[in-house]
Amino acid sequence: MAEPQQLQSRLLWRIFNRRSVTVAAVLVRLLSTLSLLFLISPISESNHITSESYYNGLGYGDSDCGMSSSSSSWPKLLIRGGTVVNAHHQEVADVYVEDGIVVSVKPNIQVHDDVTVIDATGKYVMPGGIDPHTHLAMEFMGTVTVDDFFSGQAAALAGGTTMHIDFVIPVNGSLTAGFEAYKVKAKDSCMDYGLHMAITKWDESVARDMEVMVKERGINSFKFFLAYKDALMISDELFLQGLKKCKSLGALAMVHAENGDAVAEGQKRMMELGITGPEGHALSRPPELEGEATGRAIHLAGFVNTPLYVVHVMSIDALDEIAKAKRSGQRVIGEPVISGLVLDDSKLWDPDFTTASMYVMSPPLRKSGHNRALQAALTTGVLQLVGTDHCTFNSTQKALGIDDFRKIPNGVNGIEERMHLLWDSMVESGMISVTDYVRITSTECARIFNIYPRKGAILAGSDADIIVLNPNSTFELSATSHHSRSDTNVYEGRTGKGKVEVTIAGGRVVWRHGELNVVPGSGRYIEMPPFGHLFDGIDKADASYLSSLHAPVKRGKVTT
Repeated sequence: MAEPQQLQSRLLWRIFNRRSVTVAAVLVRLLSTLSLLFLISPISESNHITSESYYNGLGYGDSDCGMSSSSSSWPKLLIRGGTVVNAHHQEVADVYVEDGIVVSVKPNIQVHDDVTVIDATGKYVMPGGIDPHTHLAMEFMGTVTVDDFFSGQAAALAGGTTMHIDFVIPVNGSLTAGFEAYKVKAKDSCMDYGLHMAITKWDESVARDMEVMVKERGINSFKFFLAYKDALMISDELFLQGLKKCKSLGALAMVHAENGDAVAEGQKRMMELGITGPEGHALSRPPELEGEATGRAIHLAGFVNTPLYVVHVMSIDALDEIAKAKRSGQRVIGEPVISGLVLDDSKLWDPDFTTASMYVMSPPLRKSGHNRALQAALTTGVLQLVGTDHCTFNSTQKALGIDDFRKIPNGVNGIEERMHLLWDSMVESGMISVTDYVRITSTECARIFNIYPRKGAILAGSDADIIVLNPNSTFELSATSHHSRSDTNVYEGRTGKGKVEVTIAGGRVVWRHGELNVVPGSGRYIEMPPFGHLFDGIDKADASYLSSLHAPVKRGKVTT
């Protein structure tokens, strides 16, 4: 039976987890005036921060995306006595926070009585996680993901992730219309987020809109799908045009690498064989098709000489292509996702359709062995960071494909589970260090998308997105306790060591003592500037290439 504190936490969450979250937000704001009467005295270390009215919709600042309220003050925080971990250094120190910003990181910071103190003795104090790959409120395969920009972000905060980057899907190919639609979707956001943009067609209007997105809307990455034929898939010709435009704008090209034509043929083959269940999904798109498309995308990016980011690397086949490219000096980023690191495809053969369909995602989960190879690649730097591809559909939505695996909405959860699973599977096992963990879950993403050290670090001047992780505490994952709206969880029943006990987002304690304290509309859109470090030296490489051509050759006229 749950403890009273856990029951209270779940009850508070359910109030805010309804579809009508904006109604709840209005009620919170109406109560805020009364609540402020009880906040005259400072919140001490012994006080549990349990009242949603404490947050009462206070925003993180104005932005073009999302609905933010203004704030007259932030709480002052001191995180005392923990081991502060950044990507390249760790030390026992205090962290002092004011106005949502890290002010100081050093031992024995002395503060006044108006500061909330969090004791982190014996624990790790780290930058909040940044998830580079999510799909919230996404319309896909005739339905919409169950997690929106409130429930998905709230789940993230409970799991120690303080920022994510979602993918804007154009509306009828229009980037501008897609961006405006996502502004509406993000109005109830409760934490910081950025946006990638998908490219699903090519013409002059798309090229113009890409410039607007980069120069005026804070988007510095564009995703191209080589899969999902007759839906999102683009041709090699379009991909080349997109790569050239990305390079000129200093924007990072991203690719979903599967051979869409071959996948369509594989799906047809499975149906002809009478394989209509979830196992047909994996059988129709084997690792070879991911490897082929990954290699093709890498070669085309090399031809254009622009950096490439390969999303959700799921197989040894794709991994080998990335490793080969990196050995040759090409600028390729490989992103595995947590499901591909800790799961395999065995559940797709479960005789219960509801169980098997939970695990349908693209590229699919692979046979055991691929996951271990991906983990090893993270330890050597061949792969650089870990996302989730959080794209949740409930069991009713998954049942749309009960007689045809091609109609099962693709996607699994992970935004709440990533930080815990990665710690347990790779830090606790000794595969990576604590500093590597920070790099893989936060810092590298901030660097790649050009928002470091504002994000991804605990340094003076950085945003106060911080977690406190207890390496000796245990966790258990389940659909009955997670904060996603999904009624299933692909990590059901998994336990491990290393638990996020405190999450601080924008200088406010949003997760502590197993209680989630968030308000719709308090999130902030983070603009990401172009020409990140991956573009350093590209112009020199281009000049070197041109000088190596020894062409055109001057020839005399041929006379007859």
